Amino acid sequence: MTITSTTSPLLDTEVVTTARGLSIDAVERAGSGHPGTALALTPVAQLLYGRHLRHDPADPQWAGRDRFVLSCGHASILQYVQLYLSGYDLTLDDLRSFRRIGSRTAGHPEYGHTVGVEMTTGPLGQGLASSVGMAMGFARQRALFDPEAPAGESPFDRAVWVLCSDGDLQEGISYEAGALAGRHELGALNVVFDDNRIQIEGETSLTTGEDIAARFEAQGWHVQHVGLAEDGDIDVAALDAAMTAARDETARPSIIVLRSQIAWPAPNAINTPGAHGSPLGGDEAAATKTALGLDPAATFVVSDEVRARADRREEGARMHRAWDELDARWREREPERAGEWDRVVGAPGTVELPAFEAGTSVATRSASGACLAALAPQLPQLWGGSADLGDSNKTTIPGEASFLPESRDGRIVHFGVREHAMAAIANGIALAGGSLPYVGTFLVFSDYMRGAIRLAALMGLPVTYVWTHDSVALGADGPTHQPIEHLASLRAMPGLDVVRPADAKETAVAWRLAAERRTRPMGLVLARQNVPVLDADDVVVEAGVRAGAYAVLEPEAEPEVVVVATGSEVALAVEAARSIADEIAVRVVSMPCREWFLARPAAERDALLPPGIRAVVVEAASSFGWAEVVGRGAGFVTVDRFGASGDAEDVQAEVGLTVANVVAALRG
Repeated sequence: MTITSTTSPLLDTEVVTTARGLSIDAVERAGSGHPGTALALTPVAQLLYGRHLRHDPADPQWAGRDRFVLSCGHASILQYVQLYLSGYDLTLDDLRSFRRIGSRTAGHPEYGHTVGVEMTTGPLGQGLASSVGMAMGFARQRALFDPEAPAGESPFDRAVWVLCSDGDLQEGISYEAGALAGRHELGALNVVFDDNRIQIEGETSLTTGEDIAARFEAQGWHVQHVGLAEDGDIDVAALDAAMTAARDETARPSIIVLRSQIAWPAPNAINTPGAHGSPLGGDEAAATKTALGLDPAATFVVSDEVRARADRREEGARMHRAWDELDARWREREPERAGEWDRVVGAPGTVELPAFEAGTSVATRSASGACLAALAPQLPQLWGGSADLGDSNKTTIPGEASFLPESRDGRIVHFGVREHAMAAIANGIALAGGSLPYVGTFLVFSDYMRGAIRLAALMGLPVTYVWTHDSVALGADGPTHQPIEHLASLRAMPGLDVVRPADAKETAVAWRLAAERRTRPMGLVLARQNVPVLDADDVVVEAGVRAGAYAVLEPEAEPEVVVVATGSEVALAVEAARSIADEIAVRVVSMPCREWFLARPAAERDALLPPGIRAVVVEAASSFGWAEVVGRGAGFVTVDRFGASGDAEDVQAEVGLTVANVVAALRG
């Protein structure tokens, strides 16, 4: 039983006209916005919400719903109008307050802020790429929990619909994600590309002569074309047929190249760059309303009849009931898998992780790999991969299958050298639910991921980034691969926990927290080289990492200096402190996560880092940002220059990461 919404008429012209009028009014009232796309694509949105999207406005978080992602997030009013008309918890007043402070209708769609919005979009290309992750997440759920059911007969059969623009497809991330979607044969993914051939600076021919259809065909997509109707509007019948064909194509992702005219039917703004991002203006808005048969003097007008015909709550409830029956039959047929699914989406439990013996020497990247291997059998929802660096990042779990079309239940994703799409896809996997995605690369290449990391932080997604080769100690690869400014840059991002463990024990605790905490992303910053496992009690380490910082070495007397270190430099700080223990009383603090430490009450922070005691920071990275933690009078043994190519020890000495330099800083 395929649960679809196709009982409504093909398109209700009066509803479409009303929706267009609302888009005009909202943008004009706000004095800003992107009316051209919203005007032109209203029939597309109406077809989606009215016929092709399985959704229930009364239960926006319904597990059986399809997903719609407005990748061209600048056209947000297009979606807000459909949510309002469909019966979601949005009002005309919300449309009137479009783009205003405190409004539920922000300038770009925001996940968790506006009901019915499936992800935060606006940075172009992100929505399309994350939708690939959503489709991957759904495919793996299906393979793990209901693999034998015929197509259309599983509660895990859900579609992903995307509306994207020329800007989305110009962003390089779209090439990366498109290639992966084709390779993975993601039949649940359906994209409508708005081929209006206009952008802010003029016609798209100024920037590209690319054959978009040929590109996606080469990547393994099912490609269809829809032209204009005779009046210049969207050819609704052709688009409806193409969307049906896309939904029915299960072996390939689908893209519909839809010809449109931006701002249709605005008499003067149509096909003009200005219609992309500026209000029509009073005269043009009135003229457009007149062309639509609306009263140019009236605003935000919705008749009771139109509202009733546009309302999808009854149809949503029907589809919801049908899905509930499907889900009940699955639970009866697959009680063990159903129980496992409930555990996967339920509250996190405790996990067992490997123990590491003090005095041994283990690279934190290797400790991370051991933790992943231990977590895998406990957490079927934990899966991910690397940007072609699995062996180096230790992200390939031994004995686990690859995630591929022939093994959808595999947990190792081979992203190729596509860091940006990898991070965005991880966002989509997290948004699909029932997954804890992780992705890996070298720390220096986190730069390539940044746009998607920022969206993960904005949305509060449980994505874990495994960033290895975290300092100049990677050695001979040289300064192009040696991160310097990256820790400071990542720590500056709100909503991201940056964790740089000192040893294998701290790494294990960090992974435990990644499994427990489901409300924000975490970056694990890991060393390539072996580092000693510190002589600290496991209970102390557990509490200390959770607190963000703790003392790993206390002097016999009251401390005269506190040295704060992270990662591989904690051992360096301990060695330096011990070497002058007879001269200076030094407390050594490991601070694996500044975010967690700074969230502690001031009294607790001051107890660990007393304001009256001089501090020294030791970290193989830029000193930028440390003053807010330790004060401006602190000493620094940090790296504020690019590295060099050579043996790890020689490079560390070259940039000043030596016991002698730490001792000198402690002496002041």
